[in-house]
Amino acid sequence: MARCCVLPSWLLEGRALLLICFLHMRTSTNDRLENQVLTSVVSVSVCGLPLCLTQRCDLWRYRARTNSSKTHLRTDRASRLPSPDLCRCHTATQGPAGPTPSPALAAIPAPLYGVGGSGGDDARRRRRAGPVMAGAAAVSLSLAALPAAAPLSAPAAAMAEEEASSERLGWLFSWLPAWCPTSLLHLKEAEDKMLKCITSTYSKRYVYLANGNKIWTLTFSPDLSRKTPLVLLHGFGGGVGMWALNFEELCVNRTVHAFDLLGFGRSSRPHFDTDAREAENQFVESIEEWRKEMGLEKMILLGHNLGGFLAAAYSLKYPSRVKHLILVEPWGFPERPDNAEHERPIPIWIKALGAILSPFNPLAGLRIAGPFGLSLVQRLRPDFKRKYASMFDDNTVTEYIYHCNVQSPSGETAFKNMTIPYGWAKRPMLQRIPQMDQDIPITVVYGARSCIDGNSGSTIQSLRPKSYVKTIAILGAGHYVYADQPEDFNQKVKDICDSVD
Repeated sequence: MARCCVLPSWLLEGRALLLICFLHMRTSTNDRLENQVLTSVVSVSVCGLPLCLTQRCDLWRYRARTNSSKTHLRTDRASRLPSPDLCRCHTATQGPAGPTPSPALAAIPAPLYGVGGSGGDDARRRRRAGPVMAGAAAVSLSLAALPAAAPLSAPAAAMAEEEASSERLGWLFSWLPAWCPTSLLHLKEAEDKMLKCITSTYSKRYVYLANGNKIWTLTFSPDLSRKTPLVLLHGFGGGVGMWALNFEELCVNRTVHAFDLLGFGRSSRPHFDTDAREAENQFVESIEEWRKEMGLEKMILLGHNLGGFLAAAYSLKYPSRVKHLILVEPWGFPERPDNAEHERPIPIWIKALGAILSPFNPLAGLRIAGPFGLSLVQRLRPDFKRKYASMFDDNTVTEYIYHCNVQSPSGETAFKNMTIPYGWAKRPMLQRIPQMDQDIPITVVYGARSCIDGNSGSTIQSLRPKSYVKTIAILGAGHYVYADQPEDFNQKVKDICDSVD
């Protein structure tokens, strides 16, 4: 159900009248269970007024809003409206019988402008609401008459749009206590802190897709285009900032691209299909569209965790674009064994907890924790601070992880729809790996101390006997190989890339 209200003009301090529209967005059952309120802030001109403030009930809402805040709006105060010369051709003119609307205002339906109709109560309501609506329309029209500013470049416009959106959302939520202290601006600042120690030349921008989504992208050493570029895909719950320990070394002699997967980080967070196959295809197609927009003919594709699964899925569908596939601790390769519970019995309390939490997204607890979420990450995952201790001596990493995962759970929901209980993939990749082009070389990288099953590398090798498949174990590393042993990891990846060229 759509709801709308009007901000009191005294809050706007002479700026344009903003209409705050709470729009219903189609979300999955998991999102609705978390009871997340999705809002968008829209600044509209007079032509948008009939779409939002329609019928008398909207005026009642407006009155209720102003009465509750004990604010009496008066449009006869000069401080509430722009100067007369800004409104020169759009404000109401004074006639013998009172204010006469300009042609533009006359086009507004009568119930909105407060003219026409019958009935004593209605007439009184329209007399009170009419000047307010006329003033609002005058402000919007006067702003529309202002000369247009010089156009920004695409990257600058995208950054400005994101920051402005965050500021407007902050304006709205300053009225109410925000349960999760986060925003897109908080995420941007957290990412900037993650990247502040990097001295290599790099650019950052949004790459726009045909369906309106956008992919947040970092490009390092863009001038080294003579070699096949390396493309990094992060894992579940991560973002481009997680590669902070690797960028400097990996981009020494080749271009490196890293982007936030669709539904994660600063990329768009669209609605994903609830079907596992379709959700996977949405991810794959977003990667292909990104490649086209970046103008890459071929690439070395490296993916960690969920990124490894999607890198393999992409290579299956677009084999001609991948010169080498590097799978780092990939998720979703083996299928769940039928006798898993007999070999390793699961305690009853874990089964009960799993049944209770099964309708929710994997990281729903982080958002439910609200303002305690950040300290929760710091308590449950103190290892992240240790992994990045060479770069940061504070909570920069946990703050980044927190802000990445308390936004709208778009990619997280897609991931849940691609899994079965206890984190196994609905469509295991090992069942499909024999269909992959035999000419694509594969290197599987595991941490020697990882809790993830490291047998997938040997299984891939047995399923592709005529193809190049190599497994590398990095000593002293766990699941986050690139952060546990960054020097060793970086060198291994550079060796693989050098072998490609």
